[in-house]
Amino acid sequence: MILAVASGKGGTGKTSVACALAIALDRPMTFLDCDVEGANAHLFLRPAMHSREEVFVPCPMIDADRCDACGRCVKECQFGAMIQLGKKVKLMANLCHGCGVCRLVCPRTAITMTGRPVGIMHSGTAGPIRFYCGELRTGEALSVPIIRKIKEQRGDLVIIDCPPGTSCPAVESVEGSDFALLVTEPTPFGEHDLRGMITVCRRLGVPCGVVINRSSGDDAIIESLCGAEGVSILMRIPFDRKVAEAYAKGGTLLEAMPGIKDQLLDMFLDIERLCR
Repeated sequence: MILAVASGKGGTGKTSVACALAIALDRPMTFLDCDVEGANAHLFLRPAMHSREEVFVPCPMIDADRCDACGRCVKECQFGAMIQLGKKVKLMANLCHGCGVCRLVCPRTAITMTGRPVGIMHSGTAGPIRFYCGELRTGEALSVPIIRKIKEQRGDLVIIDCPPGTSCPAVESVEGSDFALLVTEPTPFGEHDLRGMITVCRRLGVPCGVVINRSSGDDAIIESLCGAEGVSILMRIPFDRKVAEAYAKGGTLLEAMPGIKDQLLDMFLDIERLCR
């Protein structure tokens, strides 16, 4: 089973829930931290890191001797990565998505594709957990290729800690999952962004359920949305200062609330039933 733990906004406790669930299950699994612009699951799982692999994206290289600056590549590039300066064509590498259209349309075969490094995939182990995370290079904007590389890792049980939001990195992380666990908070912002994430899951064809974090007993705003959308609330985590204190010391949700382990395990059984 591939379980994506996602959220429509940052700061809801998505990583905390993903890591607590992995620790509570205490079984062989693959944990993928796909939040490559702010990976922090390693702070909770504390894996021993063993290797790192650079991630590349295709990048065009222009042969100035063959290029006659006809402008075909500039016209066809959908990302504005090719610009024409007088009688020369220049590549804006940070805008390039590596699609290769420029090479295909060049009438003088002046463009070849090479590789441009955009980040690193790290791997390690934390007890029975095979751990992978990504790191986007400073100044780079393309996190999706790193996420795709991380998601090549497989296993009988895979937990994906997704990046927050509903943009391309989050969509790429959730796509292909068997279930999405959406972590939210009972606030107007939480409700608004949860609505967007439910829409993403529906369009991807990924069933989803909700965890309400920082629940103070009045979760009506989230309950109303989930009722209208037909989405199950699978767990509630109370608003408790002990959790914040544990996080500040590098501790986990389980250390702050030992009794919550059974709730996490029951929630996982519910997810397994929903996936059948």
